[in-house]
Amino acid sequence: MFALFRREISSFFSSLTGYVVIIVFLVMNGLFLWVFSGEFNIMESGYATLDSMFILAPWVFLFLVPAVTMRLFSDEKKTGTIELLFTRPLTDLQIILAKYFAGLVLVILALLPTLIYYISVYNMGNPVGNIDSGGFWGSFMGLFFLAAVYVAIGLFTSALSDNQIVSFILGVLFCFMVFLGFDYLSSLWQSGGVQNFVDGLGISYHYNSMARGVIDTRDVIYFLSVISIFILFSKITMESRKW
Repeated sequence: MFALFRREISSFFSSLTGYVVIIVFLVMNGLFLWVFSGEFNIMESGYATLDSMFILAPWVFLFLVPAVTMRLFSDEKKTGTIELLFTRPLTDLQIILAKYFAGLVLVILALLPTLIYYISVYNMGNPVGNIDSGGFWGSFMGLFFLAAVYVAIGLFTSALSDNQIVSFILGVLFCFMVFLGFDYLSSLWQSGGVQNFVDGLGISYHYNSMARGVIDTRDVIYFLSVISIFILFSKITMESRKW
């Protein structure tokens, strides 16, 4: 399993994929946070906060993560190496997890440099350190879990088709539906328990909950459950070849 994981990581960085993902994520966020004038610009906000980054990042990941994961199984199917892969002494779940963690590591590598933004805003505060650190770390953890869900969704959509473009489009669509779809659906109810229940099925609800700076076990369980569900979907999809 580790050998396959290492192979996937190497394939990301032996081509431009890994570098492009990290650079695009950092450049997109950096431009809106520090260069472009507008509501997201930290220097113009007058407050020592990185809330803008945590508003932008889920949307950047919405397109970037499916672009990373679209090739994980689609490329194997298209080139015919998928059959060779399944002849290895690995279970279907081990193969899926190796590819999942490889995609997740790449996303983590894109996230880590954003800690520089925190250090910068921390030191620019008046007085120094005048930043809601609890809110930042809660949002950072929420963004990590959100990206982890996106990777699981992208892995599943990659298993559905041997066409990378189709996998990408499906990945973006599924990620959007899980991120905001339930919010729109819950608006059909004016109030009450049904609205809260439907709203709680979406990523946005739990992501915003963690952004308050409190790591609630219910939010963590939610994210882990959604990840497990889509990994299970991927396993079922790959096992369907035996039917």
